[in-house]
Amino acid sequence: MNARSDTSASAASFGDGLVRLEDVRKIYHMGTTLVPALAGVTFAIHEGDFLAIMGPSGSGKSTMLNLLGCLDRPTSGHYYLKGHDVGQMNDDHLSDLRLRELGFVFQSFNLIPQLTVQENIELPLYYLGWEAEASLERARELAEMVGLADRLHHRPMELSGGQQQRVAIARSLVNDPSIILADEPTGNLDSATGIQIMKLLSELNARGKTIVMVTHEPDVAAYARRRMHMLDGLIDRVEENA
Repeated sequence: MNARSDTSASAASFGDGLVRLEDVRKIYHMGTTLVPALAGVTFAIHEGDFLAIMGPSGSGKSTMLNLLGCLDRPTSGHYYLKGHDVGQMNDDHLSDLRLRELGFVFQSFNLIPQLTVQENIELPLYYLGWEAEASLERARELAEMVGLADRLHHRPMELSGGQQQRVAIARSLVNDPSIILADEPTGNLDSATGIQIMKLLSELNARGKTIVMVTHEPDVAAYARRRMHMLDGLIDRVEENA
């Protein structure tokens, strides 16, 4: 499939989906220079998908993840998340949608060093207004799920890189998001630990979680159900994993 010449073919292959992008373009203003990061992208993501986004530097994959994560808006086109047109939302509505519907896993973990494992996992629930007892119970449940039940009162600096990423994954799940967005989730890990993290993400996907992951590593992308290769701000091709 080559969406560079026919974006409608890409859309048809995905169907309507949990997420829909319709002719999405993103242009950055660098002084007087206009830099097109996305040049008209159309595709969808189904509930339960595990999609890996790949491509060389400057291909648009990071811009794509920022848009999917409601961290940025399209310059033109439409991005629908569960039927909501993200580009039409004000900042407050966008922040609320991000808090309720999305979970994030970053290459650098993005844990707060002053907080314990439990407190890092609970943090989104604080902003959602959960009561302390229910929040603690949820944090304990997820810490056990990711194999860190005995580390609840440790701080990030007392954990290995793999353990920190497990905390980040637990935190991404705490609000029961519609989609987990993972940005190079194994980028700061050794290969053995990276395999453990990818197995954990695969297990979550097998339980029904929708995952979108940016990676430049073919071995990591092989865990996804499909791989979307980007080039020059367009979808170059989409491949199904066996």
